[in-house]
Parts: sequence; structure tokens; C-alpha cells
Amino acid sequence: MIRLTGGPPSIRTEDAQLVAYVYVDLNGRDIGGYVNDAARAVRERVTLPQGYRVAWSGQFEYMQHAMARLKLVVPATLVLIFVLLYLNFGRITETLIVLLSVPFALVGGIWLTWWLGYNVSVAVVVGFIALAGVASETGVIMLIYLDNALADVSGRAQAEGRALTRADLRAAIMHGAVERVRPKMMTVTAIMAGLVPILWSAGTGSEVMRRIAAPMVGGMVSSTVLTLLVIPALYALVKGWRLSRG
Repeated sequence: MIRLTGGPPSIRTEDAQLVAYVYVDLNGRDIGGYVNDAARAVRERVTLPQGYRVAWSGQFEYMQHAMARLKLVVPATLVLIFVLLYLNFGRITETLIVLLSVPFALVGGIWLTWWLGYNVSVAVVVGFIALAGVASETGVIMLIYLDNALADVSGRAQAEGRALTRADLRAAIMHGAVERVRPKMMTVTAIMAGLVPILWSAGTGSEVMRRIAAPMVGGMVSSTVLTLLVIPALYALVKGWRLSRG
């Protein structure tokens, strides 16, 4: 005998357990921030019966896997930057001047990311990686200008038959840093002109692009101060110490 009865159209299982899915569409929020807030609300307001549990999957799960990979990519990127800088300068001191000054460039990116209310995500980390590369590049160019200016002053001192003095070192650093102002401002202007409109963009993919652009926009401000002030100061300390040792 055949008869009709009511029942579920399908039975979903995962890990040999019954499972039910709740789908959430996000608009204007990053996945990580939403899941953190939602998980906290579930812990505070929902009492699960015995044998029940809540798991967050979907794009959030993919993001977690990507963040795990970034824990390897970020250190590898810093090591690669160090190696490339050392191959360029051939000296450990100049390499450390650029590498140790990169955190100053990240300050602006961290501040703007916090001000905009963005949580740490894959897109934000990618923005910081790009910012570190740009800051290193501008630092390299600054050191090249300083080295060229110091070489010119040293050549004139040798032609005059005298030793290089601290006054010569100071003059060379001032001249090299001033020559770097215009190229640096042109670089900052070009990058800001390309990235600032992204912060107010809307449409498909804009949430991700805004989180990539925010660290770079904020970081370019602090990177300008870094390149024009911090790197020449560190360069003066290193070269002055070498000059005092003869």
C-alpha cells in the first residue's frame, strides 16, 4: 500500500552529524568583523541544547585558510625584502636602515585602518604588504641620493687634500635629502591620486578594494615623514659613527 506523509525533503549531514545551514548575505561589512560580532552575540544570548554546536563556514572558512597562509607569506616577504636590499647595497648597515624604518611607514596605515573601523582581514594584510614594499623602495632611493651626495663631498675634500669632517657630512646629508623632496612628493601624489578614489568607491568588489587601499593611503603620509626625516637621521648616525672611528 502506498501512502503520502509529511517529512523533510532532504537530510543533510556533516561528520556523521545532522546539520542545518543559516545563510547570511553581507553588505558593507567585512566577513571577519561580522563573524566576530555574531559569534559573541551567539555566545551571550543563545543556550545550545546538549549535543548541538555552532560552526562558521563559507567565505569565512576560506578567509581563515587564507590568513593561515599569510602567516607564512608575511615573514617570507620581509625576508625577501631584506635579501633584495642587501644585494642592492652590499652592506648590512644600509639594509637595516631601510628595513628597520619600515614600521614607521606602517604607522599611518594602522591609524587610517583603525579610524575607518576595518578589522584585520586578508585584504588589509595585502595592503600592508604592498605598503612595506613601497616604503622600502622609497627608502632605497633616498639612500642612493644620500650616498651620491656624500660621494661628491668626499671627492671635493680629497681634491682639497683634507679629511672629511662632520660639517661636510651634515652638508651632504642635507643636500641629498633636499634633492629627494620633489621625487618623493611626485610619488606620493601619484599613489594618492590613484588610491583615494577607491576609498569612496561602490559596487562589486569595492569592500575588498577599500581595505587594500586604506593601509597604503595612510601609510604614504607617514612614509613621507619617514623618508625625509627618519632615514637621513639614521644615515647621519651611522656615517658619523664611522667617521669618528676613522
